[in-house]
Amino acid sequence: MLVRTVLRRRRPAAVLAGVVVLSAALAGCQKDSSSTQAGPREQPSASGSASSSPSPSSQVQVRSNVARTGVRIDRVVRLTAEHGTFDGVTVMGGGAKLAGALSEDKTTWTASAALEPGTKYRVHALTTDDDGRQSPQTSSFRTQALSMDQQTYPSFAPLNGETVGVGMPVIVHFDVPVTDKASIEKHLKVKNTSGQKGAWHWISDTEVHWRPTTYWRPGTDVTVSADVNSVPAGNGVYGQLDRSSTFHVGSSVISKVNVKTHRMKVYVDGQLKRTIPVSAGKPGFITRSGVKVIVEKFKTKHMDAATTGISKDDPEYYDLSDVKYAMRVTYSGEFIHAAPWSVGSQGSANVSHGCVGMSTENAKWLFDISKRGDVVDVTGSDRHMTLTNGYGDWNEPFATYAQGSALS
Repeated sequence: MLVRTVLRRRRPAAVLAGVVVLSAALAGCQKDSSSTQAGPREQPSASGSASSSPSPSSQVQVRSNVARTGVRIDRVVRLTAEHGTFDGVTVMGGGAKLAGALSEDKTTWTASAALEPGTKYRVHALTTDDDGRQSPQTSSFRTQALSMDQQTYPSFAPLNGETVGVGMPVIVHFDVPVTDKASIEKHLKVKNTSGQKGAWHWISDTEVHWRPTTYWRPGTDVTVSADVNSVPAGNGVYGQLDRSSTFHVGSSVISKVNVKTHRMKVYVDGQLKRTIPVSAGKPGFITRSGVKVIVEKFKTKHMDAATTGISKDDPEYYDLSDVKYAMRVTYSGEFIHAAPWSVGSQGSANVSHGCVGMSTENAKWLFDISKRGDVVDVTGSDRHMTLTNGYGDWNEPFATYAQGSALS
């Protein structure tokens, strides 16, 4: 299996100072079971909450829905002026202003941005009471601190600026498991210049994919965003920060392999460019049928059968240190690559351990025109490709695939 290493990242200071606009779904979430919270019932300044103390000459009382400490970062801060109105409200934390707005009657201020963990916020309000007396009022509160294990960081494939093939799914990987998938998925977006529709599908608690209904149209630009900063991910875990990435869909390169006829036909933008004699997997190591996608490319690849579960004392064991023009299509170890040792069988017999081999010349030609995300469509065997063995997203009908969304 392909091992994917994710670098855990500490939230940078610049990000701590930033704010993120909440969606309507999060902004409407007021439930809070924490004993340190003021709760849905707003508290006046005399209660010991984060409310401020009015000037003796002012009749205005400013109530707050947050406690002084331990405030959950998904809390939507709300301030209410009684016996008067707000002239202005500023909430500062981590060197940045918390976005928010006054109600039309200027009696309520509601935050429209997420709180950051482990941050002290200072509230500065200018009020006018019912008798016209103006008074400044101040207070403060501190949000709960979160460890790195309580924050999940989103990373993307394709990489920002990468050019990929028409079969490439959008992949968002989280370094801490997400159990509240619906909450997170509401804040994942895919936009593309071709206007193609698609769906999310959760592969696991740490990985979610998005694919269009059909292959990408060549020339499409795609932007994926994960606006998950401070969004609950379940089990006390929150999104660590907002991220976005843009990639480009290049030319369509689709290789169609028939393991019965031992031929690969390569189509570029719909035109047949080359028919290549190949050798696929022999009995016991049959090449999987199904739609595969190139996951990664290597000009030279060390292939050790031990990585596929074949022991060194097995007659089928091999250890090849210099396999040329190898392109992975499954996590379990299937590649398409140069196989000069099997040229005599290419076009007539299947003699490999599951890979699709071809001459060095043909392998180089294909390698040079291929990119991550290109499609390798294999037919002719009774062993089938699965959804999770590589980028197997195209092996389910779209209606079935879409059922893998947490919002379906």
